[in-house]
Formats: sequence, C-alpha cells, structure tokens
Amino acid sequence: MAAKKSTRDQRVKSTKKTDAANAKSTKAKPAAPTGAAATALASKPAEGRPSTRWTFLTNHAHVLIVLHAEPDLVLREVAVRVGITERAVQRIVQDLEDEGFIRREKIGRKNHYEVLTDQPLRHPIEAHRDIGDVLKLITG
Repeated sequence: MAAKKSTRDQRVKSTKKTDAANAKSTKAKPAAPTGAAATALASKPAEGRPSTRWTFLTNHAHVLIVLHAEPDLVLREVAVRVGITERAVQRIVQDLEDEGFIRREKIGRKNHYEVLTDQPLRHPIEAHRDIGDVLKLITG
C-alpha cells in the first residue's frame, strides 16, 4: 500500500509542477497586438519573403510574368522571386509548356523561355483576353 501511495503522490507533485510551469509561461508572453497594429503586422511580409496572404494572381501567373520579363532566368531565381520552391516552379513551367503558354528552347546548358502572348486565357469569364493582355496590365 505504501508503494501505491508514493506513486500517487509523485503524480500529484508532477501535476503541480507542470501547472506552475504553464502559469509562468503564460505570464511571460507579451499580449498580441490588436486593431490597427495587428492589421499592419499581418499585411507586412517577413524580410525578403512575399506575404503569406492570398493574392489575385496564381503562382502560374507569377512564373509567367517573371519569365516574360527575363526569359533566360534560371528557375532557381524564378523560385526566389515568386516565393515558392524550385520544384514547384519546375512543375509550373511544365504545365505552362504542356498547355502551350510557353516554349522552352535549350541553348547550351541553359534554357530560354518564350511566352506565347497570343494564347487566350483559359477560364470562360476571361477567355476573350489573351496572355499578352495580362502581361501588359501587370508590366505596363
């Protein structure tokens, strides 16, 4: 019976220590900003990284815009500029090539990308416009 009691006592002591530690850790945390301060922080991206909030254009559009501006850029750099992984950019470039939005030409060890600006947009709402219209709107 003594062994049973000491085990129960150890559990009670352990629980009290955990409760005390939790109380200390909650007191040490600063209050989260609210109102305008919270909105400003939420909309401010981390240093050198794009905002994690949603955007109107997809990553496919972002890759297309970057490659249109700099057709000889390596995909690693495209990934940095768009804020996604290099592997994601590779998949997107393959999608764009398969669907006829870009043409890839191998020049030595590098690729040159040509955006086919006369291709219509895919969704019925915007099908009356082409890729060139979007690029003009974004790049000016």
